[in-house]
Amino acid sequence: MKIIAIGRNYAEHAKELNNPVPSVPVIFMKPDTALLKDNKPFYHPEFSQDVHHEIEIVLKVSKEGKHISEKFAANYFEEIALGIDFTARDIQTKHKEKGLPWELAKAFDGSAPVSNFVPKSQFANMYNISFNLDINGETRQQGNTKDLLFSFERIIAFVSQYITLKKGDLIFTGTPQGVAKVNIGDRLEGFLEGEKLLDFYVK
Repeated sequence: MKIIAIGRNYAEHAKELNNPVPSVPVIFMKPDTALLKDNKPFYHPEFSQDVHHEIEIVLKVSKEGKHISEKFAANYFEEIALGIDFTARDIQTKHKEKGLPWELAKAFDGSAPVSNFVPKSQFANMYNISFNLDINGETRQQGNTKDLLFSFERIIAFVSQYITLKKGDLIFTGTPQGVAKVNIGDRLEGFLEGEKLLDFYVK
């Protein structure tokens, strides 16, 4: 199982970090040790003073494929979930300034909490799904899949030109604006169309 993530897939998030809006998907990866399931607590790493939350829709790949055509890409996932791409922003900023890869800022242990998955068949329109992240009872991020720069199908087709997708792989599809620092003691709650799927603490 691998975790593939898409950066800067909501225009307003790209702008809030002073990043250019991309013309093709921006890809990075996390190892399986980043996965955090069952609403277990996230342990704040000692090496960063500025870990940010990034709430995202996550796709679970349902069958193996490579060089997938965009028109068939919807056949390669049956379930979606909520995930958080925890990012050590201080480390990422230093690496971006030097043109270095992001992995130390993105791929550390526990940096990819994922909720239970729900069938995509329960959504009437995959491009009108609302989701939000509350911290300590206050909504911090709010997004809707209608604002995606690159569709789920475009992402799957693009990634599969370079990397074979296998059953069980996870694809984080990008975060809306509103990212900010988390602190020890924070309670994070993630909602998909009003249904709470994530509920855990930072320790």
